[in-house]
Amino acid sequence: MTIKKLQNVYVKATDIRASRHFYEAVLGLVPKFADGERWVQYDAGGANFALASDGEYPEGAAGAVAVFEVTDLDTRIERLADAGIAIAASADMGSHGRTVTLVDPAGQYLQLFQRNA
Repeated sequence: MTIKKLQNVYVKATDIRASRHFYEAVLGLVPKFADGERWVQYDAGGANFALASDGEYPEGAAGAVAVFEVTDLDTRIERLADAGIAIAASADMGSHGRTVTLVDPAGQYLQLFQRNA
């Protein structure tokens, strides 16, 4: 069971418009996907970087959140439970896929993501 790839890293943007201006006009990133004022995703040289609104950012997290893409989310959830690691949140993202949010031993939030077939 290996991680397929680092799918995304995202940060909380309390003012999406100001953050978009910074990342697009100042840094030159080009949006590849935007969900209104909720989420904006950029291609950062082959990796994904995104801005998340308050509603898309895990409660209790601080700083960047790494999202690891996996092909076997249900197996991973069982493995986390066996290791005594609690799932902080889960989300069904419709046609995009599913995520679970967990916290590592150092208190860093991360997510596992499985894309829908």
